[in-house]
Amino acid sequence: NDKFEDIVPRWLKFVRGVVDSQDLPLNVSREILQKSKVLSIINKRLVRKSLDMIKEIESDEDESKYIMFWNNFGKYLKVGVIEDRRNKDDIVPLLRFFTSSSGEEYASLDQYVENMKENQKQIFYVTADGKEKAQMSPAAEKVRSRGYEVIYLTEPIDEIMIENVSEYKDFKLVDVSKEGLSFDDEDKEERKKKEEELNVDHKAVKDYLEGALAGKVQKVQITDLLSDSPAALVQSAYGMSPTMQRYMKAQNVAAGGSDDGMMGSFNQAVLEVNPTHPIVQDLERMVRSQGEESDEAKDFAVLLYDVAALTSGYEIEDSADFAQRILSMMTIKSKSDIRDAEVEAQNVEQEPVEE
Repeated sequence: NDKFEDIVPRWLKFVRGVVDSQDLPLNVSREILQKSKVLSIINKRLVRKSLDMIKEIESDEDESKYIMFWNNFGKYLKVGVIEDRRNKDDIVPLLRFFTSSSGEEYASLDQYVENMKENQKQIFYVTADGKEKAQMSPAAEKVRSRGYEVIYLTEPIDEIMIENVSEYKDFKLVDVSKEGLSFDDEDKEERKKKEEELNVDHKAVKDYLEGALAGKVQKVQITDLLSDSPAALVQSAYGMSPTMQRYMKAQNVAAGGSDDGMMGSFNQAVLEVNPTHPIVQDLERMVRSQGEESDEAKDFAVLLYDVAALTSGYEIEDSADFAQRILSMMTIKSKSDIRDAEVEAQNVEQEPVEE
């Protein structure tokens, strides 16, 4: 009944059973027993037997059985993808995710591949703190609007796990929340040229946002990939997602460290801006009419960043300042409505009355 790390890998700790072997020497110390080659053979057979058992549950006609298994032990399989390189290829098809097309049901990577668009060569995914937040993500919107399905990774361990699954059946897995997203159905050079033209055409608002948000973002990028959202925060190729940043911060604090500036400027995000959105167009008009020193324009710019941060999964650092900006914009709007109402009332009073 001794628990040996060499008998069962960590990701199969939920499995319980009895091993009957006549080949294990009993009159030796535990240390010598742990080095026995027989243990290595037992380990391989137990892992194989466990995987066969899990696959048998997965292939059962009653799909609810595997869903129940996944809800209880799915995290262990994710750990297996991270730690067990020998069996990783057998574990990955057993993983389940929510996707933008699966509704309330789970989907496997095999099901995702079956539903892929013609000539699609990439598997798209986005990380978030939950399914609802993943659905709200502007980064996922860039892909969904083009008809592609997006996998939702909603737990901190998912991001570590997915780094060990760079490809599946020759399809590359792509994080849509990273900058430089491209699609198989478009020419990369043409895409690059188009974005350069957009950044030149909207240089005024781009430069203004980079100045107003200095220290908050690495850079501002004008893009036409966004369809409904005014802006989105994305990470550079080697940056951490907001979910992973919170996880690392919590780990650091738990270890007795400080969370102040732990990530440094390395994880400053890139702000992608949709130039066709009415909010961005309003900001452009403010910059042109009121100048770059306008407090209203600056509040508008920072509020645009705050909303993009919230919808992209980040936390607002100064909630009081955020609330103050909201109140300021509401006050300006209410004063404008009052002025319009007064002008309309005056016009009504000045109209001649017919006798």
